[in-house]
Amino acid sequence: MFLLTIVLMAGAVQAQPKQRRTQQQQQTEQQQKKKNPSSAMSMRAQISFPTAVDMPEEVVWRRDIYREIDLTKDENAGLYYPVEPQGKEVNLFTYIFKLAQNGYIPVYEYPTDGSDVFTDEARVQMKTILDNYHIFYEEQDGKLKVDNSDIPSSEVRKYYLKESAYYDQANASFHIKVLALCPVMMRDDDWGGEATQYPLFWVKYSDMEPFLTRQTVMTSSLNNAATMSMDDYFTLNMYRGKIYKTNNAQGKTLIQLCDGDTTKLSTEQKRIEKELEAFRKNIFGDPEKKDSLDSIAKMDVKAAKTKTKAKSSSASASSSRRTKTSKPKSSTSSSSSGSARVTVRRQRH
Repeated sequence: MFLLTIVLMAGAVQAQPKQRRTQQQQQTEQQQKKKNPSSAMSMRAQISFPTAVDMPEEVVWRRDIYREIDLTKDENAGLYYPVEPQGKEVNLFTYIFKLAQNGYIPVYEYPTDGSDVFTDEARVQMKTILDNYHIFYEEQDGKLKVDNSDIPSSEVRKYYLKESAYYDQANASFHIKVLALCPVMMRDDDWGGEATQYPLFWVKYSDMEPFLTRQTVMTSSLNNAATMSMDDYFTLNMYRGKIYKTNNAQGKTLIQLCDGDTTKLSTEQKRIEKELEAFRKNIFGDPEKKDSLDSIAKMDVKAAKTKTKAKSSSASASSSRRTKTSKPKSSTSSSSSGSARVTVRRQRH
């Protein structure tokens, strides 16, 4: 009887009109959005993007690195253009700004020491950011409205990027995963001096990842058809930027550790890059040091080549000897044949 009741209830649910089921689903989503706008949208986005893989919590080797991504460089220019939205095409900051403005992703404050903390206490409201940096907006029915022309995307010419290079022992692989981004607004001085930097906020990459799959970025200035999703751009580490900080016990940046010496800073940046590349290449041992089987195979190849050369040289020597010995024979035979063609006529007496 109990089983029959369950079957009847399931049939009743299936028998509901499609429009009614759609209305119920929309009402549920609206209720979730009122409770937590970002989680409601993120849940729907993650349904269409189920392949996002987080970094394992326990790894045998890991190094957190902070880079400065300059959007004036050609490798990163795709994240800067178009400065103002052109149809569906928007740059990275405009996309992040709209997602945060509509409550789809949370943003976190950028403290004066440059650290990154992703807790509920560190979350900051977009209205606070708009007020602090004098970004014009209107508030209608409790919602923030910012025109595209008022979004300071042209001034955001730099990003701070946090990435983690780690070795995943579960599948014996090396990865570099982006963890967070911080847009940096560069406001020019009225007197023509150096632009002042204003780091706006931190945003977790895992919160943006489902949305970045829907937006494309140009990857070549020579071929405008060469595009990829923003998520692929960051996943494949297509960006380029100098290291300005690594996680260390003192919590200092590289320039602080180098006592402000730019020459030492450049040397330290190159040294860290070489360490990362060396670790990636030598995960499975030094590629220059081969095992015994490789050395044997290498010796066999050399031996085969030596034998081939010896055979070819002996063959050429024998052919040359045959040529030398055959020359007299050919002359003799030719002379004999020549004498054989000579005829003597008998004279009549």
